[in-house]
Amino acid sequence: MSVRLNLVLSDDLNSEIERIVSDSETNKSEIIRKALQLFLAAQEGKKQGLKLGLVEPTTRTMQTEFIGL
Repeated sequence: MSVRLNLVLSDDLNSEIERIVSDSETNKSEIIRKALQLFLAAQEGKKQGLKLGLVEPTTRTMQTEFIGL
């Protein structure tokens, strides 16, 4: 079963999503679904004491940590 949602976005956020859509082979719905999946994974990881961030692949060091998710 699927659920349809109505969503209000700021102009800036909408523009960023539109940019991603034009740069990739996807659509707004898929981008928002992926963002929600990432948010849910971050919440689950937080419960386990893990951190979310961007890691440099060669050195495996965290370059950016996302706080507040």
